[in-house]
Amino acid sequence: MDNLVEMRGITKRFPGVIANEDVDFELRHGEIHALLGENGAGKSTLMTVLAGLYRPEAGTILVRGNPVGFNSPRDAIDLGIGMIHQHFTLIESQTVTENILLGLDEPRFLMRLSHYDKQMAKIGEQYGLQVTPDVKIWQLSVGEQQRVEILKMLYRGVEVLIMDEPTSVLAPQEIEELFKTLRSMVEEGKSIVFISHKLNEVMTIADRITVLRQGRVTAAGIDPASTSKAELANLMVGRKVLFELEKTQREPGKVVLELQGVSADNDKRLPAMRGIDLKVRSGEIVGVAGVAGNGQSELGEVITGLRTCTGGRILVNGKEVTNRHARTSIDLGVAHIPEDRTHVGTAPNLSITDNVIMKKYREPPIARGTSLDRGAAQEMAQGLKSEYTILAPSVETPARNLSGGNLQRVILARELSSEPSLLIAMQPTRGLDVGAIEGVQQLLLEQREQGAAILLISEELEEIFTLSDRIVVIYEGEIVADGVEPDAEKVGLLMTGGSRSSSKERAA
Repeated sequence: MDNLVEMRGITKRFPGVIANEDVDFELRHGEIHALLGENGAGKSTLMTVLAGLYRPEAGTILVRGNPVGFNSPRDAIDLGIGMIHQHFTLIESQTVTENILLGLDEPRFLMRLSHYDKQMAKIGEQYGLQVTPDVKIWQLSVGEQQRVEILKMLYRGVEVLIMDEPTSVLAPQEIEELFKTLRSMVEEGKSIVFISHKLNEVMTIADRITVLRQGRVTAAGIDPASTSKAELANLMVGRKVLFELEKTQREPGKVVLELQGVSADNDKRLPAMRGIDLKVRSGEIVGVAGVAGNGQSELGEVITGLRTCTGGRILVNGKEVTNRHARTSIDLGVAHIPEDRTHVGTAPNLSITDNVIMKKYREPPIARGTSLDRGAAQEMAQGLKSEYTILAPSVETPARNLSGGNLQRVILARELSSEPSLLIAMQPTRGLDVGAIEGVQQLLLEQREQGAAILLISEELEEIFTLSDRIVVIYEGEIVADGVEPDAEKVGLLMTGGSRSSSKERAA
Protein backbone atom coordinates (compact mmCIF):
# COMPACT_ATOMS: atom_id res chain seq x y z
CA MET A 1 0.00 0.00 0.00
CA ASP A 2 1.68 3.26 -1.13
CA ASN A 3 1.69 6.49 0.84
CA LEU A 4 -0.76 9.24 0.03
CA VAL A 5 0.87 11.75 2.38
CA GLU A 6 4.40 11.82 3.78
CA MET A 7 5.71 14.30 6.35
CA ARG A 8 9.49 14.12 6.76
CA GLY A 9 11.52 15.81 9.50
CA ILE A 10 8.81 18.33 10.40
CA THR A 11 9.93 20.89 12.97
CA LYS A 12 7.61 23.64 14.19
CA ARG A 13 8.56 26.19 16.83
CA PHE A 14 6.65 28.84 18.73
CA PRO A 15 8.28 31.45 20.99
CA GLY A 16 10.01 29.45 23.72
CA VAL A 17 8.42 26.16 22.64
CA ILE A 18 9.34 23.39 20.20
CA ALA A 19 5.95 21.93 19.27
CA ASN A 20 7.27 19.36 16.76
CA GLU A 21 10.87 18.22 16.44
CA ASP A 22 12.01 16.18 13.44
CA VAL A 23 8.67 14.38 13.14
CA ASP A 24 7.96 11.79 10.44
CA PHE A 25 4.40 10.75 9.64
CA GLU A 26 2.97 8.64 6.82
CA LEU A 27 -0.62 8.26 5.70
CA ARG A 28 -1.44 5.50 3.25
CA HIS A 29 -4.14 5.32 0.62
CA GLY A 30 -7.34 3.96 2.10
CA GLU A 31 -6.41 3.76 5.78
CA ILE A 32 -7.49 5.19 9.12
CA HIS A 33 -4.36 6.33 10.95
CA ALA A 34 -4.85 7.25 14.62
CA LEU A 35 -2.71 9.98 16.16
CA LEU A 36 -2.33 9.84 19.95
CA GLY A 37 -0.62 12.12 22.44
CA GLU A 38 -1.03 14.17 25.60
CA ASN A 39 -2.34 17.73 25.50
CA GLY A 40 0.59 19.76 24.27
CA ALA A 41 2.33 16.76 22.70
CA GLY A 42 2.25 18.43 19.27
CA LYS A 43 -0.30 16.27 17.45
CA SER A 44 -2.66 19.15 16.62
CA THR A 45 0.27 21.33 15.56
CA LEU A 46 1.53 18.58 13.25
CA MET A 47 -1.88 18.22 11.64
CA THR A 48 -2.38 21.96 11.24
CA VAL A 49 0.91 21.97 9.33
CA LEU A 50 -0.54 19.29 7.06
CA ALA A 51 -3.79 21.25 6.77
CA GLY A 52 -1.96 24.40 5.63
CA LEU A 53 -2.55 26.59 8.69
CA TYR A 54 1.09 26.57 9.90
CA ARG A 55 4.32 26.54 7.92
CA PRO A 56 7.11 24.42 9.44
CA GLU A 57 10.63 25.73 10.10
CA ALA A 58 12.06 22.49 8.70
CA GLY A 59 10.90 19.38 6.90
CA THR A 60 9.01 18.50 3.74
CA ILE A 61 5.51 17.34 2.87
CA LEU A 62 4.77 15.06 -0.06
CA VAL A 63 1.27 14.45 -1.41
CA ARG A 64 0.99 11.56 -3.88
CA GLY A 65 4.78 11.56 -4.05
CA ASN A 66 5.09 15.24 -5.00
CA PRO A 67 6.66 17.85 -2.69
CA VAL A 68 4.13 20.55 -1.79
CA GLY A 69 4.05 23.82 0.11
CA PHE A 70 0.90 25.27 1.61
CA ASN A 71 0.32 28.99 2.08
CA SER A 72 -3.17 28.55 3.47
CA PRO A 73 -5.78 25.89 4.32
CA ARG A 74 -7.33 26.62 0.93
CA ASP A 75 -4.19 25.23 -0.73
CA ALA A 76 -4.50 22.04 1.33
CA ILE A 77 -8.18 21.64 0.52
CA ASP A 78 -7.42 22.12 -3.18
CA LEU A 79 -5.19 19.04 -2.82
CA GLY A 80 -7.95 17.17 -1.02
CA ILE A 81 -6.75 17.65 2.59
CA GLY A 82 -9.19 19.02 5.16
CA MET A 83 -9.12 19.27 8.96
CA ILE A 84 -11.84 19.47 11.57
CA HIS A 85 -10.23 21.51 14.33
CA GLN A 86 -10.68 20.93 18.05
CA HIS A 87 -11.55 24.61 18.45
CA PHE A 88 -14.28 25.44 16.00
CA THR A 89 -13.87 27.84 13.07
CA LEU A 90 -17.52 28.82 12.68
CA ILE A 91 -19.23 32.21 12.28
CA GLU A 92 -21.75 32.36 15.13
CA SER A 93 -24.08 34.90 13.50
CA GLN A 94 -24.56 32.79 10.36
CA THR A 95 -26.62 29.65 9.78
CA VAL A 96 -25.38 26.09 9.49
CA THR A 97 -25.75 26.14 5.70
CA GLU A 98 -24.03 29.52 5.33
CA ASN A 99 -21.06 28.26 7.37
CA ILE A 100 -20.71 25.13 5.24
CA LEU A 101 -20.82 27.17 2.01
CA LEU A 102 -18.47 29.89 3.27
CA GLY A 103 -15.31 30.14 1.18
CA LEU A 104 -16.54 28.02 -1.73
CA ASP A 105 -16.61 29.25 -5.33
CA GLU A 106 -20.21 28.13 -5.71
CA PRO A 107 -22.80 29.59 -5.29
CA ARG A 108 -21.19 32.68 -6.78
CA PHE A 109 -23.80 35.44 -7.12
CA LEU A 110 -27.20 34.05 -6.15
CA MET A 111 -27.61 31.90 -3.05
CA ARG A 112 -30.86 29.92 -2.91
CA LEU A 113 -30.56 29.01 0.75
CA SER A 114 -33.62 26.76 0.76
CA HIS A 115 -32.02 24.63 -1.97
CA TYR A 116 -28.75 24.31 -0.07
CA ASP A 117 -30.56 23.74 3.24
CA LYS A 118 -32.03 20.59 1.70
CA GLN A 119 -28.58 19.47 0.53
CA MET A 120 -27.12 19.92 4.03
CA ALA A 121 -30.01 18.06 5.64
CA LYS A 122 -29.51 15.19 3.18
CA ILE A 123 -25.77 14.96 3.89
CA GLY A 124 -26.42 15.14 7.63
CA GLU A 125 -28.91 12.30 7.37
CA GLN A 126 -26.52 10.29 5.20
CA TYR A 127 -23.73 10.43 7.79
CA GLY A 128 -25.92 10.34 10.90
CA LEU A 129 -24.93 13.89 11.87
CA GLN A 130 -28.26 15.67 11.83
CA VAL A 131 -28.41 19.40 12.49
CA THR A 132 -31.03 21.99 11.53
CA PRO A 133 -29.59 23.78 8.45
CA ASP A 134 -31.32 27.14 8.92
CA VAL A 135 -30.45 27.84 12.58
CA LYS A 136 -27.68 30.20 13.65
CA ILE A 137 -24.46 28.71 15.01
CA TRP A 138 -24.80 30.58 18.32
CA GLN A 139 -28.04 28.70 18.94
CA LEU A 140 -26.33 25.30 18.75
CA SER A 141 -24.75 23.30 21.54
CA VAL A 142 -21.02 22.56 21.48
CA GLY A 143 -21.76 19.06 20.18
CA GLU A 144 -23.99 20.31 17.39
CA GLN A 145 -21.33 22.82 16.32
CA GLN A 146 -18.83 19.99 16.04
CA ARG A 147 -21.21 18.18 13.71
CA VAL A 148 -21.32 21.27 11.48
CA GLU A 149 -17.53 21.19 11.22
CA ILE A 150 -17.64 17.54 10.16
CA LEU A 151 -20.33 18.26 7.57
CA LYS A 152 -18.31 21.19 6.23
CA MET A 153 -15.42 18.92 5.30
CA LEU A 154 -17.64 16.15 3.96
CA TYR A 155 -19.41 18.65 1.70
CA ARG A 156 -16.04 19.67 0.22
CA GLY A 157 -15.32 16.07 -0.74
CA VAL A 158 -11.84 15.91 0.76
CA GLU A 159 -9.69 12.84 0.10
CA VAL A 160 -7.71 13.18 3.35
CA LEU A 161 -9.89 13.97 6.34
CA ILE A 162 -8.20 14.94 9.61
CA MET A 163 -10.68 14.41 12.45
CA ASP A 164 -9.96 15.79 15.92
CA GLU A 165 -12.14 14.10 18.58
CA PRO A 166 -15.05 13.47 16.16
CA THR A 167 -17.01 11.16 18.48
CA SER A 168 -16.97 13.17 21.69
CA VAL A 169 -20.64 14.13 21.40
CA LEU A 170 -22.11 10.94 19.93
CA ALA A 171 -24.07 8.12 21.54
CA PRO A 172 -22.73 4.56 21.13
CA GLN A 173 -25.10 3.76 18.28
CA GLU A 174 -24.11 6.97 16.48
CA ILE A 175 -20.42 6.15 16.95
CA GLU A 176 -21.03 2.76 15.37
CA GLU A 177 -22.74 4.45 12.42
CA LEU A 178 -19.89 6.96 12.07
CA PHE A 179 -17.36 4.13 12.09
CA LYS A 180 -19.33 2.38 9.36
CA THR A 181 -19.21 5.61 7.37
CA LEU A 182 -15.45 5.95 7.88
CA ARG A 183 -14.90 2.37 6.76
CA SER A 184 -16.99 2.97 3.65
CA MET A 185 -14.94 6.10 2.90
CA VAL A 186 -11.76 4.06 3.27
CA GLU A 187 -13.13 1.42 0.91
CA GLU A 188 -13.59 4.22 -1.65
CA GLY A 189 -9.89 5.07 -1.32
CA LYS A 190 -10.11 8.01 1.08
CA SER A 191 -7.70 8.32 4.02
CA ILE A 192 -8.42 9.52 7.53
CA VAL A 193 -6.27 10.84 10.38
CA PHE A 194 -8.19 10.09 13.55
CA ILE A 195 -7.10 12.13 16.60
CA SER A 196 -8.66 10.80 19.79
CA HIS A 197 -7.96 10.30 23.48
CA LYS A 198 -10.36 7.33 23.61
CA LEU A 199 -8.11 4.31 23.46
CA ASN A 200 -11.02 1.88 23.03
CA GLU A 201 -12.11 3.72 19.88
CA VAL A 202 -8.57 3.88 18.50
CA MET A 203 -8.11 0.16 19.03
CA THR A 204 -11.44 -0.44 17.25
CA ILE A 205 -11.22 1.87 14.26
CA ALA A 206 -7.53 2.44 13.45
CA ASP A 207 -5.51 0.52 10.90
CA ARG A 208 -2.30 2.02 12.29
CA ILE A 209 -1.37 4.21 15.27
CA THR A 210 1.31 6.86 15.75
CA VAL A 211 2.08 8.27 19.21
CA LEU A 212 3.59 11.67 20.01
CA ARG A 213 5.07 12.82 23.32
CA GLN A 214 6.62 16.24 23.90
CA GLY A 215 6.77 16.93 20.18
CA ARG A 216 8.55 13.71 19.21
CA VAL A 217 7.33 10.40 17.80
CA THR A 218 7.53 7.63 20.41
CA ALA A 219 5.94 5.00 18.19
CA ALA A 220 5.09 5.11 14.47
CA GLY A 221 2.61 3.06 12.46
CA ILE A 222 1.73 0.54 15.18
CA ASP A 223 -0.66 -2.25 14.27
CA PRO A 224 -3.45 -2.17 16.92
CA ALA A 225 -3.44 -5.96 16.98
CA SER A 226 0.15 -5.93 18.27
CA THR A 227 -0.33 -3.57 21.21
CA SER A 228 -2.62 -2.84 24.18
CA LYS A 229 -4.32 0.12 25.84
CA ALA A 230 -1.79 0.03 28.68
CA GLU A 231 1.17 0.12 26.26
CA LEU A 232 -0.34 2.98 24.28
CA ALA A 233 -1.06 4.98 27.43
CA ASN A 234 2.51 4.46 28.60
CA LEU A 235 3.82 5.67 25.23
CA MET A 236 1.60 8.75 25.50
CA VAL A 237 2.38 9.91 29.02
CA GLY A 238 5.61 8.12 29.87
CA ARG A 239 4.21 6.36 32.92
CA LYS A 240 1.74 3.67 33.88
CA VAL A 241 -1.89 4.80 33.76
CA LEU A 242 -4.54 3.28 36.00
CA PHE A 243 -7.63 2.37 34.00
CA GLU A 244 -9.48 1.05 37.05
CA LEU A 245 -10.04 3.86 39.54
CA GLU A 246 -10.46 2.93 43.18
CA LYS A 247 -14.01 3.77 44.16
CA THR A 248 -15.19 2.78 47.62
CA GLN A 249 -18.77 1.78 48.36
CA ARG A 250 -20.63 4.25 50.55
CA GLU A 251 -24.19 5.11 51.47
CA PRO A 252 -25.29 8.55 50.24
CA GLY A 253 -26.25 11.08 52.89
CA LYS A 254 -28.79 13.88 52.98
CA VAL A 255 -30.35 15.43 49.88
CA VAL A 256 -28.18 18.36 48.77
CA LEU A 257 -29.77 19.16 45.39
CA GLU A 258 -33.45 18.78 44.60
CA LEU A 259 -35.23 19.69 41.38
CA GLN A 260 -39.02 19.78 41.46
CA GLY A 261 -40.69 19.92 38.03
CA VAL A 262 -37.97 22.18 36.59
CA SER A 263 -38.44 23.54 33.07
CA ALA A 264 -36.32 25.92 30.96
CA ASP A 265 -35.95 27.17 27.40
CA ASN A 266 -32.90 26.94 25.17
CA ASP A 267 -31.27 29.80 23.23
CA LYS A 268 -33.87 29.37 20.50
CA ARG A 269 -36.57 30.08 23.11
CA LEU A 270 -37.89 26.56 22.70
CA PRO A 271 -38.46 24.15 25.60
CA ALA A 272 -35.19 22.46 26.54
CA MET A 273 -36.19 20.98 29.92
CA ARG A 274 -39.68 19.65 30.57
CA GLY A 275 -40.65 19.16 34.20
CA ILE A 276 -37.48 17.48 35.50
CA ASP A 277 -37.52 15.91 38.98
CA LEU A 278 -34.12 14.93 40.37
CA LYS A 279 -32.32 14.49 43.70
CA VAL A 280 -28.60 14.30 44.40
CA ARG A 281 -27.35 13.34 47.86
CA SER A 282 -24.20 13.98 49.82
CA GLY A 283 -21.39 11.59 48.88
CA GLU A 284 -23.14 10.55 45.67
CA ILE A 285 -22.24 10.99 42.01
CA VAL A 286 -25.30 11.10 39.76
CA GLY A 287 -24.35 10.76 36.10
CA VAL A 288 -26.55 12.36 33.42
CA ALA A 289 -26.18 10.57 30.08
CA GLY A 290 -27.51 12.15 26.91
CA VAL A 291 -26.69 13.13 23.34
CA ALA A 292 -25.79 16.82 22.87
CA GLY A 293 -28.79 19.12 22.52
CA ASN A 294 -31.23 17.18 24.71
CA GLY A 295 -31.31 19.62 27.63
CA GLN A 296 -28.33 18.58 29.72
CA SER A 297 -26.45 21.83 29.11
CA GLU A 298 -29.50 23.84 30.14
CA LEU A 299 -29.85 21.61 33.22
CA GLY A 300 -26.42 22.59 34.51
CA GLU A 301 -26.96 26.26 33.69
CA VAL A 302 -30.33 26.45 35.45
CA ILE A 303 -28.92 24.96 38.65
CA THR A 304 -25.97 27.36 38.71
CA GLY A 305 -28.07 30.45 37.97
CA LEU A 306 -26.80 30.99 34.43
CA ARG A 307 -30.18 30.32 32.79
CA THR A 308 -33.74 31.32 33.69
CA CYS A 309 -36.00 28.61 35.08
CA THR A 310 -39.46 28.83 33.46
CA GLY A 311 -41.14 26.42 35.86
CA GLY A 312 -40.57 24.40 39.00
CA ARG A 313 -38.23 24.82 41.97
CA ILE A 314 -34.52 24.26 42.64
CA LEU A 315 -33.36 23.64 46.21
CA VAL A 316 -29.75 23.48 47.46
CA ASN A 317 -29.34 22.27 51.03
CA GLY A 318 -33.04 22.91 51.52
CA LYS A 319 -32.86 26.55 50.40
CA GLU A 320 -34.47 27.74 47.19
CA VAL A 321 -32.15 29.10 44.50
CA THR A 322 -34.62 29.24 41.62
CA ASN A 323 -33.76 32.21 39.40
CA ARG A 324 -31.51 33.67 42.08
CA HIS A 325 -28.19 35.36 41.36
CA ALA A 326 -25.29 32.95 40.78
CA ARG A 327 -23.70 34.40 43.91
CA THR A 328 -26.52 32.85 45.96
CA SER A 329 -25.54 29.37 44.76
CA ILE A 330 -21.85 30.07 45.39
CA ASP A 331 -22.62 31.16 48.97
CA LEU A 332 -24.51 27.87 49.47
CA GLY A 333 -21.44 25.88 48.45
CA VAL A 334 -22.16 25.21 44.77
CA ALA A 335 -19.14 24.68 42.49
CA HIS A 336 -19.38 24.60 38.71
CA ILE A 337 -17.15 23.05 36.04
CA PRO A 338 -18.67 24.43 32.79
CA GLU A 339 -18.50 22.54 29.51
CA ASP A 340 -16.88 25.52 27.74
CA ARG A 341 -13.67 25.95 29.72
CA THR A 342 -12.32 28.75 27.51
CA HIS A 343 -15.22 31.21 27.24
CA VAL A 344 -17.25 30.40 30.35
CA GLY A 345 -14.91 28.65 32.77
CA THR A 346 -12.03 31.13 32.57
CA ALA A 347 -11.12 34.67 31.58
CA PRO A 348 -8.49 33.88 28.89
CA ASN A 349 -6.67 37.21 29.04
CA LEU A 350 -6.30 37.18 32.83
CA SER A 351 -3.54 35.38 34.70
CA ILE A 352 -3.77 32.07 36.53
CA THR A 353 -3.81 34.07 39.77
CA ASP A 354 -6.77 36.19 38.71
CA ASN A 355 -8.66 33.12 37.51
CA VAL A 356 -8.23 31.06 40.69
CA ILE A 357 -9.25 33.88 43.07
CA MET A 358 -12.51 34.71 41.28
CA LYS A 359 -14.66 33.12 44.01
CA LYS A 360 -12.57 34.42 46.94
CA TYR A 361 -11.51 37.93 46.00
CA ARG A 362 -14.09 39.41 48.41
CA GLU A 363 -12.84 37.40 51.37
CA PRO A 364 -9.71 37.71 53.50
CA PRO A 365 -6.83 37.12 53.15
CA ILE A 366 -7.29 37.94 49.45
CA ALA A 367 -9.40 40.97 50.30
CA ARG A 368 -7.88 43.63 52.50
CA GLY A 369 -10.72 46.01 53.17
CA THR A 370 -11.81 47.32 49.78
CA SER A 371 -8.52 46.47 48.08
CA LEU A 372 -6.90 43.29 46.80
CA ASP A 373 -3.84 41.83 48.47
CA ARG A 374 -1.82 40.74 45.42
CA GLY A 375 0.78 39.00 47.56
CA ALA A 376 -1.84 36.85 49.27
CA ALA A 377 -3.50 36.17 45.91
CA GLN A 378 -0.24 35.03 44.34
CA GLU A 379 0.60 32.89 47.38
CA MET A 380 -2.79 31.16 47.11
CA ALA A 381 -2.36 30.70 43.35
CA GLN A 382 1.12 29.26 43.80
CA GLY A 383 -0.19 26.74 46.33
CA LEU A 384 -3.00 25.66 44.00
CA LYS A 385 -0.60 25.51 41.05
CA SER A 386 1.51 22.98 42.95
CA GLU A 387 -1.43 21.04 44.44
CA TYR A 388 -3.24 20.63 41.11
CA THR A 389 -0.06 20.24 38.98
CA ILE A 390 -0.80 23.20 36.72
CA LEU A 391 2.07 23.24 34.22
CA ALA A 392 2.90 26.88 33.45
CA PRO A 393 5.96 29.13 33.72
CA SER A 394 4.38 31.14 36.57
CA VAL A 395 1.06 32.01 38.21
CA GLU A 396 1.06 35.21 36.16
CA THR A 397 0.86 33.27 32.87
CA PRO A 398 -2.33 34.24 30.96
CA ALA A 399 -4.94 31.47 30.89
CA ARG A 400 -5.06 31.66 27.09
CA ASN A 401 -1.52 30.26 26.93
CA LEU A 402 -2.41 27.03 28.73
CA SER A 403 -3.21 23.67 27.13
CA GLY A 404 -6.70 22.24 27.55
CA GLY A 405 -5.63 19.97 30.38
CA ASN A 406 -3.91 22.73 32.33
CA LEU A 407 -6.81 25.11 31.76
CA GLN A 408 -9.14 22.49 33.22
CA ARG A 409 -6.82 22.15 36.23
CA VAL A 410 -7.12 25.92 36.83
CA ILE A 411 -10.92 25.59 36.89
CA LEU A 412 -10.74 22.56 39.19
CA ALA A 413 -8.33 24.36 41.52
CA ARG A 414 -10.67 27.34 41.83
CA GLU A 415 -13.87 25.32 42.23
CA LEU A 416 -12.67 22.46 44.45
CA SER A 417 -10.57 24.62 46.79
CA SER A 418 -13.87 26.15 47.96
CA GLU A 419 -14.76 22.77 49.54
CA PRO A 420 -18.16 22.60 47.81
CA SER A 421 -21.20 20.75 49.11
CA LEU A 422 -22.52 20.47 45.52
CA LEU A 423 -20.44 20.15 42.36
CA ILE A 424 -21.96 20.51 38.89
CA ALA A 425 -19.40 18.90 36.59
CA MET A 426 -20.24 19.41 32.91
CA GLN A 427 -18.11 17.49 30.39
CA PRO A 428 -15.16 17.63 32.84
CA THR A 429 -12.78 15.59 30.64
CA ARG A 430 -13.85 16.62 27.14
CA GLY A 431 -10.85 16.85 24.82
CA LEU A 432 -8.34 15.78 27.47
CA ASP A 433 -5.73 13.07 27.05
CA VAL A 434 -5.73 9.82 28.99
CA GLY A 435 -3.35 11.08 31.69
CA ALA A 436 -5.32 14.28 32.30
CA ILE A 437 -8.61 12.32 32.34
CA GLU A 438 -7.25 10.06 35.08
CA GLY A 439 -6.32 13.09 37.19
CA VAL A 440 -9.69 14.83 36.77
CA GLN A 441 -11.67 11.69 37.54
CA GLN A 442 -9.58 11.02 40.65
CA LEU A 443 -10.32 14.54 41.89
CA LEU A 444 -14.06 13.96 41.41
CA LEU A 445 -13.88 10.75 43.44
CA GLU A 446 -11.98 12.56 46.18
CA GLN A 447 -14.76 15.16 46.37
CA ARG A 448 -17.27 12.33 46.68
CA GLU A 449 -15.25 10.84 49.55
CA GLN A 450 -15.30 14.23 51.28
CA GLY A 451 -19.10 14.22 51.15
CA ALA A 452 -19.83 16.46 48.16
CA ALA A 453 -22.91 15.80 46.06
CA ILE A 454 -21.86 15.64 42.41
CA LEU A 455 -24.02 15.98 39.30
CA LEU A 456 -21.88 14.65 36.44
CA ILE A 457 -23.11 15.69 33.00
CA SER A 458 -21.10 13.87 30.35
CA GLU A 459 -21.44 12.46 26.87
CA GLU A 460 -18.67 9.95 27.64
CA LEU A 461 -20.54 6.78 28.58
CA GLU A 462 -17.40 5.10 29.87
CA GLU A 463 -16.90 8.02 32.25
CA ILE A 464 -20.53 7.90 33.38
CA PHE A 465 -20.29 4.16 34.04
CA THR A 466 -16.95 4.46 35.86
CA LEU A 467 -17.79 7.30 38.23
CA SER A 468 -21.54 7.28 38.83
CA ASP A 469 -23.36 5.83 41.81
CA ARG A 470 -26.63 6.39 39.96
CA ILE A 471 -27.27 6.96 36.26
CA VAL A 472 -30.09 9.01 34.75
CA VAL A 473 -30.75 9.43 31.03
CA ILE A 474 -32.07 12.64 29.49
CA TYR A 475 -33.82 12.76 26.12
CA GLU A 476 -35.63 15.76 24.61
CA GLY A 477 -35.57 17.59 27.91
CA GLU A 478 -37.00 14.79 30.02
CA ILE A 479 -35.49 12.26 32.41
CA VAL A 480 -36.47 9.03 30.64
CA ALA A 481 -34.66 6.70 33.03
CA ASP A 482 -33.44 7.07 36.62
CA GLY A 483 -31.33 4.36 38.22
CA VAL A 484 -30.60 2.57 34.93
CA GLU A 485 -27.96 -0.16 34.85
CA PRO A 486 -24.58 0.73 33.28
CA ASP A 487 -25.26 -1.13 30.04
CA ALA A 488 -23.97 0.65 26.91
CA GLU A 489 -26.60 -0.78 24.58
CA LYS A 490 -29.51 0.01 26.88
CA VAL A 491 -28.30 3.48 27.82
CA GLY A 492 -27.41 4.30 24.22
CA LEU A 493 -30.88 3.30 23.11
CA LEU A 494 -32.46 5.51 25.78
CA MET A 495 -30.20 8.42 24.79
CA THR A 496 -31.50 8.31 21.23
CA GLY A 497 -35.17 7.90 22.15
CA GLY A 498 -35.34 4.28 21.07
CA SER A 499 -36.79 3.08 24.35
CA ARG A 500 -38.14 4.53 27.55
CA SER A 501 -38.05 2.90 30.96
CA SER A 502 -41.34 1.24 31.70
CA SER A 503 -40.79 1.94 35.36
CA LYS A 504 -38.31 4.59 36.48
CA GLU A 505 -36.51 3.65 39.65
CA ARG A 506 -36.80 7.07 41.23
CA ALA A 507 -34.48 7.74 44.13
CA ALA A 508 -36.50 8.31 47.27
